[in-house]
Amino acid sequence: MEIQFIGAAQTVTGSMHHIKTKQANFLLDCGLYQGKRKDAFEINRSFNFFNPADINFVILSHAHIDHAGNLPTLFKNGFHGKIYSTFATRDLSVVMLQDSAHIQEKDVEFVNKKRKRLGKKLFEPLYVPDDAVKALDLFVGLNYHQEYEIVPGITLKFYDAGHILGSAIVTLIIKEDEKIINLAFSGDLGRPNLPILKDPENIPSVDYFICESTYGGKLHESATNSEGALAVVISKAITNKSKIIIPAFSVGRTQEIVYSLHKIFENGKAERIPVYVDSPLAVNATSVFRLHPECFDSETAEFLLKNEDPFGFNRLTYITSVEESKRLNDVAGPCIIMSSSGMCEAGRILHHLVNNIENPNNIVLMVGYCAENTLGRKLIDGEKRVNILGDEYNVNAEVIVMQSFSAHADANELIDYTSKLDKNMMKNIFLVHGEIDQQEIYKNHLETVGFKNIIIPERGYAVKI
Repeated sequence: MEIQFIGAAQTVTGSMHHIKTKQANFLLDCGLYQGKRKDAFEINRSFNFFNPADINFVILSHAHIDHAGNLPTLFKNGFHGKIYSTFATRDLSVVMLQDSAHIQEKDVEFVNKKRKRLGKKLFEPLYVPDDAVKALDLFVGLNYHQEYEIVPGITLKFYDAGHILGSAIVTLIIKEDEKIINLAFSGDLGRPNLPILKDPENIPSVDYFICESTYGGKLHESATNSEGALAVVISKAITNKSKIIIPAFSVGRTQEIVYSLHKIFENGKAERIPVYVDSPLAVNATSVFRLHPECFDSETAEFLLKNEDPFGFNRLTYITSVEESKRLNDVAGPCIIMSSSGMCEAGRILHHLVNNIENPNNIVLMVGYCAENTLGRKLIDGEKRVNILGDEYNVNAEVIVMQSFSAHADANELIDYTSKLDKNMMKNIFLVHGEIDQQEIYKNHLETVGFKNIIIPERGYAVKI
């Protein structure tokens, strides 16, 4: 058996790990790489380490685009096997992949306008909506805790990762000859006490663990304090008549913040102000959330029992049309505008930043992880002048960073989770989905609590088991 680490290796995006056994070739995740446009185009278009037609199946941890977003490209290049996921991940992927296809087309259209003027060769989109629809036909939904033998000798079971709706920790029992290998892949590991979703579930001890390390060296604010911190920002906006611009991922983060705002206003922690969710994808994703109450924690389930909608309340408006989105430019503060993408790399959030980032009365509230070289990371890092849609803008608005809403486990939470696994049984831990500085710190933490043989694979690294 061999594992090759192709994506999210010493970086956070483009999750993809290739496993070859005597029974099958398969992938854990098939995500889009996000970063510098030129690099992303090349990495996402090319499958340099394997032939997609040779892949027998894909196991998908969750629906975020950096984990699922390159499935249509895989299909387009010859893959026609099955894609195994939870039912909620399958349903979210329906809206996520079609939206991604639309973004691919629009991004290439924008780039090609400039290339055409310069007489350069025009690009083609990674994939189009028809590729996304055909890839969606390959999905097979499974329940959490359901043992499923994909092929003789490879048994799959999902555990709840508590990261986004439907997210899963993948466990595999692989039999080769007389040998039994227990392998787990964390996907993205969530945090205890986050709103809406259940906490991450513990898995049985394994021989090999592919573990995310996004915040391997950092601590978050307590998730239980997130509502109080958000209420303080709202009160400040009311005093200054500010617009609060929130770049938020359409799946997961948007629903969590909407739910938190619901509770803040209901409990009188802050005065009600208008809230606009400007993202067609978020609207569609929220509909999927409503279909999967089995993923909710006890508090959210209690909301539902009272016939309350945790994703809708008085003075909340979901925006879908471009015309409605443009009209938000003329809306006066105080108000909240949430839009995607969370890393500020595409979508309507760019237009809201253009129209609001130079006003010192306004607030840009960053509530999630942003990869290197993204506009979101530049805002988090405090850059005072940024490029948006080809033009330079001064960052006069106040940028506030709140990590308490992060859906990724922090350093202590990662250690607490991993420490429940049997150190004597564990042969290797592979750290993925993290920047190298965070991974080195996390590796040291793991060694301190007694784990050995911890590897930080670079892109293309292969290990035989």
